[in-house]
Amino acid sequence: MDIKAFVLGKALEAKEGARSLARASSNQKNAALVKMAAALEKRSKELMRENAKDLAAAQKKGLSKAMIDRLALSDKRIAEMAQGLIEVAALPDPVGEVIKMWQRPNRMTVGKMRVPIGVIGIVYESRPNVTADATSLCLKAGNSVILRGGSEAIHSNKAIVRVLRDVAKYEGLHEGAITFIDIPDREAIMEMLKLEGIVDLIIPRGGEGLIRAVAENSRIPVLKHYKGVCHIFVDRDADLKMAEEICFNAKVQRPGTCNAMETMLVDKKIARLFLPGMADRFRKAGVILKGCPETRKIVPSVQTIQAEEYHNEYLDLVLNIRAVRDIDEAMDHIAAYSSAHTDTIVTNDYAKGMRFIREVDSAAVLINASTRLNDGYQFGLGAEIGISTDKIHARGPMGLEELTCTKFIVLGNGQLRE
Repeated sequence: MDIKAFVLGKALEAKEGARSLARASSNQKNAALVKMAAALEKRSKELMRENAKDLAAAQKKGLSKAMIDRLALSDKRIAEMAQGLIEVAALPDPVGEVIKMWQRPNRMTVGKMRVPIGVIGIVYESRPNVTADATSLCLKAGNSVILRGGSEAIHSNKAIVRVLRDVAKYEGLHEGAITFIDIPDREAIMEMLKLEGIVDLIIPRGGEGLIRAVAENSRIPVLKHYKGVCHIFVDRDADLKMAEEICFNAKVQRPGTCNAMETMLVDKKIARLFLPGMADRFRKAGVILKGCPETRKIVPSVQTIQAEEYHNEYLDLVLNIRAVRDIDEAMDHIAAYSSAHTDTIVTNDYAKGMRFIREVDSAAVLINASTRLNDGYQFGLGAEIGISTDKIHARGPMGLEELTCTKFIVLGNGQLRE
Protein backbone atom coordinates (compact mmCIF):
# COMPACT_ATOMS: atom_id res chain seq x y z
CA MET A 1 0.00 0.00 0.00
CA ASP A 2 1.18 3.52 -0.83
CA ILE A 3 0.57 5.04 2.61
CA LYS A 4 1.25 8.59 1.47
CA ALA A 5 -1.37 8.38 -1.29
CA PHE A 6 -3.81 6.60 1.02
CA VAL A 7 -3.62 9.30 3.71
CA LEU A 8 -3.78 12.11 1.14
CA GLY A 9 -6.93 10.54 -0.32
CA LYS A 10 -8.53 10.39 3.12
CA ALA A 11 -7.61 14.02 3.79
CA LEU A 12 -9.01 15.25 0.48
CA GLU A 13 -12.22 13.37 1.22
CA ALA A 14 -12.34 15.13 4.60
CA LYS A 15 -11.74 18.49 2.89
CA GLU A 16 -14.82 17.93 0.75
CA GLY A 17 -16.70 16.84 3.84
CA ALA A 18 -15.77 20.08 5.60
CA ARG A 19 -17.06 22.21 2.72
CA SER A 20 -20.33 20.29 2.78
CA LEU A 21 -20.71 20.52 6.57
CA ALA A 22 -20.13 24.26 6.54
CA ARG A 23 -23.35 24.54 4.53
CA ALA A 24 -25.38 22.14 6.71
CA SER A 25 -28.13 23.62 8.86
CA SER A 26 -28.27 23.22 12.62
CA ASN A 27 -31.39 21.07 12.26
CA GLN A 28 -29.66 18.76 9.81
CA LYS A 29 -26.61 18.33 12.04
CA ASN A 30 -28.74 17.80 15.15
CA ALA A 31 -30.95 15.21 13.47
CA ALA A 32 -27.90 13.27 12.34
CA LEU A 33 -26.39 13.29 15.84
CA VAL A 34 -29.60 12.06 17.47
CA LYS A 35 -29.91 9.24 14.93
CA MET A 36 -26.25 8.34 15.41
CA ALA A 37 -26.90 7.99 19.13
CA ALA A 38 -29.83 5.65 18.49
CA ALA A 39 -27.78 3.63 16.02
CA LEU A 40 -24.92 3.13 18.49
CA GLU A 41 -27.29 1.64 21.07
CA LYS A 42 -29.19 -0.39 18.49
CA ARG A 43 -25.95 -1.90 17.20
CA SER A 44 -24.30 -2.29 20.62
CA LYS A 45 -23.84 -6.06 20.22
CA GLU A 46 -21.92 -5.45 17.00
CA LEU A 47 -19.72 -2.88 18.77
CA MET A 48 -19.00 -5.14 21.74
CA ARG A 49 -18.27 -8.09 19.46
CA GLU A 50 -15.58 -6.06 17.71
CA ASN A 51 -14.35 -4.64 21.02
CA ALA A 52 -13.89 -8.18 22.35
CA LYS A 53 -11.29 -8.76 19.60
CA ASP A 54 -9.35 -5.73 20.79
CA LEU A 55 -9.58 -6.77 24.46
CA ALA A 56 -8.31 -10.26 23.67
CA ALA A 57 -5.35 -8.82 21.76
CA ALA A 58 -4.64 -6.36 24.59
CA GLN A 59 -4.57 -9.11 27.20
CA LYS A 60 -2.31 -11.20 24.98
CA LYS A 61 0.10 -8.24 24.68
CA GLY A 62 0.07 -7.81 28.46
CA LEU A 63 -1.29 -4.26 28.50
CA SER A 64 -1.87 -2.78 31.96
CA LYS A 65 -5.21 -2.92 33.74
CA ALA A 66 -5.55 0.84 33.31
CA MET A 67 -5.04 0.55 29.53
CA ILE A 68 -7.51 -2.33 29.26
CA ASP A 69 -10.05 -0.35 31.29
CA ARG A 70 -9.75 2.57 28.86
CA LEU A 71 -10.19 0.21 25.93
CA ALA A 72 -13.24 -1.72 27.16
CA LEU A 73 -16.76 -1.08 25.89
CA SER A 74 -19.87 -2.09 27.81
CA ASP A 75 -23.59 -1.39 27.52
CA LYS A 76 -23.06 1.44 30.01
CA ARG A 77 -20.20 3.03 28.08
CA ILE A 78 -22.04 2.72 24.78
CA ALA A 79 -25.07 4.36 26.41
CA GLU A 80 -22.78 7.14 27.66
CA MET A 81 -21.40 7.62 24.15
CA ALA A 82 -24.93 7.85 22.80
CA GLN A 83 -25.95 10.29 25.53
CA GLY A 84 -22.97 12.45 24.66
CA LEU A 85 -24.19 12.70 21.06
CA ILE A 86 -27.68 13.65 22.23
CA GLU A 87 -26.34 16.31 24.57
CA VAL A 88 -24.17 17.82 21.85
CA ALA A 89 -27.20 17.92 19.56
CA ALA A 90 -29.09 19.86 22.24
CA LEU A 91 -26.37 22.49 22.63
CA PRO A 92 -26.58 25.83 20.81
CA ASP A 93 -24.85 25.78 17.44
CA PRO A 94 -21.90 28.18 17.60
CA VAL A 95 -21.47 28.42 13.84
CA GLY A 96 -22.56 31.80 12.50
CA GLU A 97 -22.81 33.42 15.92
CA VAL A 98 -21.78 37.08 15.80
CA ILE A 99 -19.96 37.57 19.09
CA LYS A 100 -19.17 41.27 18.84
CA MET A 101 -19.99 44.27 16.62
CA TRP A 102 -18.90 47.89 16.68
CA GLN A 103 -19.22 50.94 14.45
CA ARG A 104 -16.34 52.98 13.12
CA PRO A 105 -16.41 56.79 12.65
CA ASN A 106 -17.04 56.31 8.91
CA ARG A 107 -20.24 54.36 9.83
CA MET A 108 -18.71 51.06 8.74
CA THR A 109 -19.83 48.24 11.07
CA VAL A 110 -17.20 45.65 11.99
CA GLY A 111 -17.93 42.34 13.67
CA LYS A 112 -16.57 38.91 14.54
CA MET A 113 -18.38 35.72 13.58
CA ARG A 114 -17.77 32.14 14.69
CA VAL A 115 -16.95 29.79 11.81
CA PRO A 116 -15.74 26.18 11.57
CA ILE A 117 -11.99 25.53 11.71
CA GLY A 118 -12.25 23.12 8.76
CA VAL A 119 -10.54 19.71 8.82
CA ILE A 120 -9.48 18.43 12.24
CA GLY A 121 -7.21 15.42 12.67
CA ILE A 122 -7.56 13.46 15.92
CA VAL A 123 -4.72 11.11 16.88
CA TYR A 124 -5.60 9.05 19.93
CA GLU A 125 -5.00 5.86 21.86
CA SER A 126 -7.06 3.19 23.57
CA ARG A 127 -10.42 4.76 24.34
CA PRO A 128 -12.93 4.01 21.57
CA ASN A 129 -15.43 6.49 23.04
CA VAL A 130 -13.14 9.23 21.68
CA THR A 131 -14.27 8.19 18.20
CA ALA A 132 -17.88 9.15 18.94
CA ASP A 133 -17.03 12.16 21.12
CA ALA A 134 -14.70 13.69 18.53
CA THR A 135 -17.13 13.06 15.71
CA SER A 136 -20.09 14.64 17.51
CA LEU A 137 -18.27 17.82 18.47
CA CYS A 138 -16.53 18.28 15.13
CA LEU A 139 -19.73 17.67 13.19
CA LYS A 140 -21.83 20.06 15.31
CA ALA A 141 -19.15 22.76 14.97
CA GLY A 142 -19.15 22.29 11.18
CA ASN A 143 -15.77 20.55 10.96
CA SER A 144 -14.91 17.30 9.26
CA VAL A 145 -12.77 14.92 11.29
CA ILE A 146 -9.96 12.56 10.36
CA LEU A 147 -9.80 9.88 13.05
CA ARG A 148 -6.62 7.94 13.65
CA GLY A 149 -7.06 5.71 16.67
CA GLY A 150 -4.46 3.37 18.14
CA SER A 151 -3.90 -0.13 16.79
CA GLU A 152 -5.08 -1.58 20.12
CA ALA A 153 -8.64 -0.34 19.38
CA ILE A 154 -8.71 -0.87 15.62
CA HIS A 155 -11.73 -3.21 15.54
CA SER A 156 -13.76 -1.10 17.99
CA ASN A 157 -13.05 2.13 16.16
CA LYS A 158 -13.82 0.73 12.72
CA ALA A 159 -17.16 -0.52 14.02
CA ILE A 160 -18.09 2.84 15.60
CA VAL A 161 -17.07 4.75 12.45
CA ARG A 162 -19.11 2.36 10.33
CA VAL A 163 -22.22 3.12 12.39
CA LEU A 164 -21.65 6.88 12.31
CA ARG A 165 -20.91 7.04 8.57
CA ASP A 166 -23.99 4.93 7.77
CA VAL A 167 -26.18 7.48 9.54
CA ALA A 168 -24.37 10.49 8.02
CA LYS A 169 -24.91 9.12 4.54
CA TYR A 170 -28.58 8.37 5.24
CA GLU A 171 -29.07 11.91 6.55
CA GLY A 172 -27.56 13.48 3.43
CA LEU A 173 -24.26 14.57 4.93
CA HIS A 174 -21.03 14.08 3.00
CA GLU A 175 -19.36 10.86 4.19
CA GLY A 176 -16.03 12.68 4.23
CA ALA A 177 -17.25 14.50 7.33
CA ILE A 178 -16.21 11.35 9.26
CA THR A 179 -12.97 9.90 7.91
CA PHE A 180 -11.01 7.10 9.52
CA ILE A 181 -7.42 6.06 8.83
CA ASP A 182 -7.77 2.34 9.39
CA ILE A 183 -4.17 1.24 8.99
CA PRO A 184 -1.94 0.82 12.07
CA ASP A 185 1.35 1.95 10.48
CA ARG A 186 2.93 4.87 12.34
CA GLU A 187 3.89 6.27 8.94
CA ALA A 188 0.21 7.10 8.38
CA ILE A 189 0.33 9.57 11.28
CA MET A 190 3.55 11.13 9.97
CA GLU A 191 2.01 11.61 6.53
CA MET A 192 -1.10 13.25 7.98
CA LEU A 193 1.06 15.67 9.96
CA LYS A 194 2.56 16.96 6.70
CA LEU A 195 -0.76 17.94 5.13
CA GLU A 196 -0.76 21.67 5.88
CA GLY A 197 -3.25 23.44 3.68
CA ILE A 198 -5.59 20.43 3.79
CA VAL A 199 -5.74 19.59 7.49
CA ASP A 200 -6.25 22.67 9.67
CA LEU A 201 -5.69 21.39 13.21
CA ILE A 202 -4.28 18.29 14.92
CA ILE A 203 -5.45 17.19 18.36
CA PRO A 204 -3.50 14.29 19.90
CA ARG A 205 -5.05 12.38 22.79
CA GLY A 206 -3.05 9.76 24.64
CA GLY A 207 0.20 9.24 26.46
CA GLU A 208 2.97 11.80 26.71
CA GLY A 209 5.10 9.95 24.16
CA LEU A 210 2.39 10.08 21.50
CA ILE A 211 1.66 13.75 22.11
CA ARG A 212 5.31 14.79 22.00
CA ALA A 213 5.86 12.81 18.80
CA VAL A 214 2.90 14.54 17.15
CA ALA A 215 3.94 18.02 18.33
CA GLU A 216 7.54 17.54 17.20
CA ASN A 217 6.66 16.27 13.72
CA SER A 218 3.58 18.28 12.76
CA ARG A 219 3.57 21.07 10.17
CA ILE A 220 -0.01 21.76 11.30
CA PRO A 221 -1.02 23.60 14.50
CA VAL A 222 -1.38 21.16 17.42
CA LEU A 223 -3.59 21.47 20.52
CA LYS A 224 -2.27 19.27 23.30
CA HIS A 225 -1.57 18.42 26.88
CA TYR A 226 1.46 16.30 27.59
CA LYS A 227 0.29 14.85 30.89
CA GLY A 228 -1.99 15.42 33.84
CA VAL A 229 0.00 15.87 37.03
CA CYS A 230 -2.94 17.04 39.13
CA HIS A 231 -2.81 18.21 42.75
CA ILE A 232 -5.17 18.62 45.67
CA PHE A 233 -4.14 20.89 48.54
CA VAL A 234 -5.93 20.19 51.83
CA ASP A 235 -5.79 23.48 53.71
CA ARG A 236 -5.80 23.84 57.52
CA ASP A 237 -9.27 25.40 57.22
CA ALA A 238 -10.73 22.50 55.25
CA ASP A 239 -13.71 20.41 56.24
CA LEU A 240 -11.66 17.23 56.74
CA LYS A 241 -14.53 14.86 55.99
CA MET A 242 -15.15 16.68 52.72
CA ALA A 243 -11.42 16.65 51.99
CA GLU A 244 -11.28 12.88 52.53
CA GLU A 245 -14.14 12.26 50.11
CA ILE A 246 -12.71 14.59 47.47
CA CYS A 247 -9.20 13.14 47.66
CA PHE A 248 -10.43 9.56 47.58
CA ASN A 249 -12.61 10.24 44.56
CA ALA A 250 -9.84 12.09 42.74
CA LYS A 251 -7.40 9.19 43.10
CA VAL A 252 -9.49 6.03 43.18
CA GLN A 253 -12.65 6.58 41.13
CA ARG A 254 -10.78 6.15 37.82
CA PRO A 255 -7.01 6.43 38.25
CA GLY A 256 -6.14 5.87 34.59
CA THR A 257 -7.42 9.28 33.48
CA CYS A 258 -5.52 12.54 32.99
CA ASN A 259 -7.60 14.38 35.62
CA ALA A 260 -6.91 11.91 38.44
CA MET A 261 -4.96 13.31 41.42
CA GLU A 262 -1.28 12.36 41.42
CA THR A 263 -0.07 14.42 44.42
CA MET A 264 -1.92 15.29 47.63
CA LEU A 265 -0.57 18.31 49.52
CA VAL A 266 -1.60 18.60 53.17
CA ASP A 267 -1.19 21.59 55.47
CA LYS A 268 1.13 20.60 58.35
CA LYS A 269 -1.30 22.15 60.83
CA ILE A 270 -3.87 19.39 60.18
CA ALA A 271 -1.61 16.62 58.84
CA ARG A 272 -1.70 14.54 62.06
CA LEU A 273 -5.50 14.75 62.13
CA PHE A 274 -6.01 14.01 58.45
CA LEU A 275 -3.28 11.72 57.17
CA PRO A 276 -3.65 8.52 59.28
CA GLY A 277 -7.31 7.93 58.39
CA MET A 278 -6.86 9.08 54.81
CA ALA A 279 -3.83 6.85 54.31
CA ASP A 280 -5.67 3.87 55.77
CA ARG A 281 -8.59 4.39 53.40
CA PHE A 282 -6.24 4.66 50.42
CA ARG A 283 -4.39 1.49 51.42
CA LYS A 284 -7.65 -0.45 51.69
CA ALA A 285 -8.39 0.62 48.10
CA GLY A 286 -5.02 -0.71 46.96
CA VAL A 287 -3.27 2.65 46.56
CA ILE A 288 0.53 2.66 46.89
CA LEU A 289 1.53 5.74 48.91
CA LYS A 290 4.80 7.67 48.57
CA GLY A 291 5.55 10.54 50.89
CA CYS A 292 7.91 13.20 52.18
CA PRO A 293 9.79 12.80 55.51
CA GLU A 294 7.10 14.72 57.42
CA THR A 295 4.41 12.43 56.01
CA ARG A 296 6.44 9.33 56.92
CA LYS A 297 6.78 10.51 60.52
CA ILE A 298 2.98 10.53 60.77
CA VAL A 299 2.35 7.38 58.67
CA PRO A 300 5.55 5.27 58.75
CA SER A 301 4.21 2.70 56.26
CA VAL A 302 4.30 5.30 53.45
CA GLN A 303 7.18 4.71 51.01
CA THR A 304 9.97 7.28 50.71
CA ILE A 305 9.55 9.59 47.73
CA GLN A 306 12.30 11.00 45.56
CA ALA A 307 11.86 14.64 44.46
CA GLU A 308 11.75 13.77 40.76
CA GLU A 309 8.74 11.52 41.40
CA TYR A 310 6.58 14.60 41.97
CA HIS A 311 6.69 15.01 38.18
CA ASN A 312 5.12 11.56 37.64
CA GLU A 313 1.76 10.97 36.01
CA TYR A 314 1.11 7.46 37.32
CA LEU A 315 -2.30 6.79 35.72
CA ASP A 316 -2.55 4.05 38.34
CA LEU A 317 -3.24 3.50 42.05
CA VAL A 318 -0.07 5.30 43.16
CA LEU A 319 -0.14 8.60 45.06
CA ASN A 320 2.45 11.14 46.18
CA ILE A 321 1.87 12.91 49.52
CA ARG A 322 3.64 15.99 50.81
CA ALA A 323 3.05 17.97 54.00
CA VAL A 324 3.45 21.70 53.34
CA ARG A 325 3.81 24.71 55.62
CA ASP A 326 0.88 26.70 54.21
CA ILE A 327 -0.93 27.72 51.02
CA ASP A 328 2.17 29.53 49.74
CA GLU A 329 4.32 26.41 49.94
CA ALA A 330 1.50 24.41 48.33
CA MET A 331 1.31 26.84 45.41
CA ASP A 332 5.11 26.89 45.10
CA HIS A 333 5.03 23.08 44.83
CA ILE A 334 2.31 23.22 42.19
CA ALA A 335 4.25 25.85 40.21
CA ALA A 336 7.30 23.58 40.26
CA TYR A 337 5.66 20.23 39.46
CA SER A 338 2.20 20.76 37.97
CA SER A 339 1.52 20.06 34.30
CA ALA A 340 -0.99 22.95 34.32
CA HIS A 341 -3.90 20.55 33.90
CA THR A 342 -6.12 20.51 37.03
CA ASP A 343 -5.47 21.61 40.61
CA THR A 344 -7.83 21.82 43.60
CA ILE A 345 -7.86 23.45 47.03
CA VAL A 346 -10.07 22.14 49.83
CA THR A 347 -10.76 24.98 52.24
CA ASN A 348 -13.50 26.91 54.00
CA ASP A 349 -11.40 30.09 53.91
CA TYR A 350 -12.84 32.26 51.13
CA ALA A 351 -9.77 34.48 50.79
CA LYS A 352 -7.43 31.50 50.38
CA GLY A 353 -9.76 29.90 47.88
CA MET A 354 -9.77 33.07 45.79
CA ARG A 355 -5.98 33.33 46.01
CA PHE A 356 -5.62 29.74 44.82
CA ILE A 357 -7.90 30.35 41.84
CA ARG A 358 -6.08 33.53 40.84
CA GLU A 359 -2.51 32.36 41.36
CA VAL A 360 -2.46 28.71 40.26
CA ASP A 361 -1.81 28.75 36.51
CA SER A 362 -3.64 25.64 35.30
CA ALA A 363 -6.30 24.93 32.70
CA ALA A 364 -8.83 24.26 35.48
CA VAL A 365 -8.58 25.35 39.12
CA LEU A 366 -11.22 24.16 41.58
CA ILE A 367 -12.32 24.88 45.13
CA ASN A 368 -13.80 22.02 47.20
CA ALA A 369 -14.31 19.67 44.24
CA SER A 370 -12.57 16.62 42.81
CA THR A 371 -10.05 17.04 40.00
CA ARG A 372 -12.01 14.31 38.18
CA LEU A 373 -14.66 16.94 37.40
CA ASN A 374 -12.43 18.69 34.85
CA ASP A 375 -14.29 17.20 31.93
CA GLY A 376 -16.37 18.58 29.09
CA TYR A 377 -19.42 16.52 30.04
CA GLN A 378 -19.20 17.54 33.71
CA PHE A 379 -18.75 21.21 32.77
CA GLY A 380 -21.87 21.16 30.60
CA LEU A 381 -20.09 21.26 27.24
CA GLY A 382 -21.51 17.94 26.13
CA ALA A 383 -18.80 15.50 25.07
CA GLU A 384 -15.29 16.90 24.89
CA ILE A 385 -12.62 16.44 22.27
CA GLY A 386 -9.81 16.74 24.78
CA ILE A 387 -8.38 18.91 27.52
CA SER A 388 -5.86 21.46 26.32
CA THR A 389 -3.13 22.84 28.55
CA ASP A 390 -2.01 25.20 25.79
CA LYS A 391 -2.89 28.87 26.11
CA ILE A 392 -3.52 29.43 22.39
CA HIS A 393 -6.09 28.76 20.83
CA ALA A 394 -8.02 26.94 23.56
CA ARG A 395 -7.43 25.92 27.18
CA GLY A 396 -9.20 23.34 29.30
CA PRO A 397 -11.98 21.01 28.10
CA MET A 398 -12.59 21.60 24.41
CA GLY A 399 -16.26 21.79 23.51
CA LEU A 400 -18.07 23.32 20.57
CA GLU A 401 -16.88 26.91 20.86
CA GLU A 402 -13.27 25.75 21.11
CA LEU A 403 -13.72 23.93 17.78
CA THR A 404 -14.55 27.14 15.96
CA CYS A 405 -12.46 30.15 15.09
CA THR A 406 -13.59 33.65 14.17
CA LYS A 407 -13.52 35.78 11.09
CA PHE A 408 -14.11 39.50 10.74
CA ILE A 409 -17.23 40.65 8.95
CA VAL A 410 -17.81 44.19 7.70
CA LEU A 411 -21.10 45.88 6.83
CA GLY A 412 -20.59 48.98 4.71
CA ASN A 413 -22.46 51.29 2.41
CA GLY A 414 -19.75 52.43 0.03
CA GLN A 415 -16.88 53.29 2.40
CA LEU A 416 -13.44 53.73 0.80
CA ARG A 417 -9.93 53.94 2.23
CA GLU A 418 -8.81 57.59 2.20
